[in-house]
Amino acid sequence: MRTLTERIEIFKSSDLYPVVSSEYCNGRNVCDIVAGIASAGAKIVQIREKNISDCAMFELVQKCKKITDNYQMLLIVDDRVDIAIAAGADGVHLGQEDFPLTEAKKLAPDMFFGVSTHNAEEIRKALADGCSYLNMGPMFPTQTKSVACGALGLEMIEDLKKLVTCPFSVMGGIKEHHLELLCSRGFKHIAMVTEITQAPDVEAKVKHLRQIMKGCSHE
Repeated sequence: MRTLTERIEIFKSSDLYPVVSSEYCNGRNVCDIVAGIASAGAKIVQIREKNISDCAMFELVQKCKKITDNYQMLLIVDDRVDIAIAAGADGVHLGQEDFPLTEAKKLAPDMFFGVSTHNAEEIRKALADGCSYLNMGPMFPTQTKSVACGALGLEMIEDLKKLVTCPFSVMGGIKEHHLELLCSRGFKHIAMVTEITQAPDVEAKVKHLRQIMKGCSHE
């Protein structure tokens, strides 16, 4: 079992942050998508399922964990602290209306907890509550997640990131053609959903996206 410090270090060394949901996999098996992502060298993957039973979700996370363990990746579960703990996942990503971070940390002190944020107030609270990382977004218009604030845009997120004192990712409507700009602006951990999960060859797509990020990122 990894420590929280080890999990944080893996996240810091990651680049592309694939988020996998069965409804956006074009009918393909989630485990097959995760296997392609793993083979392409990504260091983190999130499983996000909103419309399956608890039993099916638990079994899915267990199967994905076998893949991520083989590749020494971080496996993050969206929302479900209970399933993440039971299946031995590395972390949980919490939305603003999900289980409270402060209580989740009591249940699993070594778990890697991320929090979705959309404004300065939410960022400050996530930091005060001790998140391991936070996500800012949505960067651009997106169909995979509905939030009241709508797309924030690059300029607003660049302003918000000045408040952040922990590792962070960005997400929301990000496509391949956005990567050079985002990396050149110092965004190191970029989450993507459909650009990855709907690609005909997931492994090749993830390799390509990671190569773009590697080629234009800077310290």
